[in-house]
Amino acid sequence: MKVPQFRSFIGKDDFRALEPVFESCYIAEGPFAAQFSDKLLEITGARHGCFASNGTLALYLAMRALGLKAGDEVLVQNLTFVASANAVEMTGATPVFADIKTFNDPSIDLDRIKLTDNTKAIVTAPLFGTANSNAEEVRDYCKDHDLFLIEDAAQALGISNGTTHCGTLGHVGTFSFYADKTITTGEGGFVITNDENIHTRMLYLRNQGRIKSGTFIHPEIGYNFRITDFQAALGLSQLAKWDHITTAKKRIYDRYSAILGQRVAYQAIQPDYSHIPFRTVVFVDDAERVMTHMKSKGIEPRSVFYPLHKQPAYSALGYDDGDFPASLECYRRGICLPTWVGLADEQIDFVCDTLIEAL
Repeated sequence: MKVPQFRSFIGKDDFRALEPVFESCYIAEGPFAAQFSDKLLEITGARHGCFASNGTLALYLAMRALGLKAGDEVLVQNLTFVASANAVEMTGATPVFADIKTFNDPSIDLDRIKLTDNTKAIVTAPLFGTANSNAEEVRDYCKDHDLFLIEDAAQALGISNGTTHCGTLGHVGTFSFYADKTITTGEGGFVITNDENIHTRMLYLRNQGRIKSGTFIHPEIGYNFRITDFQAALGLSQLAKWDHITTAKKRIYDRYSAILGQRVAYQAIQPDYSHIPFRTVVFVDDAERVMTHMKSKGIEPRSVFYPLHKQPAYSALGYDDGDFPASLECYRRGICLPTWVGLADEQIDFVCDTLIEAL
């Protein structure tokens, strides 16, 4: 039996949703993007939002709007996708990595943060479908130390910490609509903020230095971060299936946990927090060995993120493994199991049987 790590949940209904864009002959970012934006703001509760071409550029757009620049330092949660650090580097600032709390709680560890006079911001990333366990503590820490808080909420659409939607705790929050996200537009990103001034700066930056298209007068330097109405129409179609998608993902997670039981450890999820499984993440003593066995049976597991301080691209920063014990343990023990809509019970059972066999 073959069990791929992921398959996008797209169908003929999504295909048909593109027809009105063709019929309108307005295929650039337009009325469908406006509708998509309104629905995303309704979900998150944010006051303002704008699109970017992808999740990485959403982060960059947010950071540029905050004024981050060369000479600044930005603290980044050490266990997250490399884009969180790369967007910092794109601004000219320097990413500074901070360890997570524990192997199964990938929230930034405030006790391991080291501030300097150049520290300007913190980037946090709620991972695998739930909010960071200390999100409000991080928000208060940023207020106390006059730091910007940037939430890389790429995996956290529809997720709250019980009271507040991810992405709205700080100055800016970003989302991704890449193929493996809860809803997808193929590529695409979205930035939210409750600060009107930050939003205005983003509007200039994303649209060639002008608020609206249709003029060749550009008051500021800007770029092109726009999306198309094809993407927006697909996003609206995906949102129409939101309940089905999220229910299916939760059902898959529950079946995994019911069969695997206490043979594995799980990501820590706070009782009152939202949980829409991006992946079903389990922890074993030796993930590499277990995944090798699973692959030999036709299953595609995936490791958790490789710690940023170990990334070859950032080796020049000279970090020591001793400063990141929780990140290293998470990587050594973590396995992402397939959790895509359409995964059959027989496939889930086969993954569980094979994992147990490896253990």
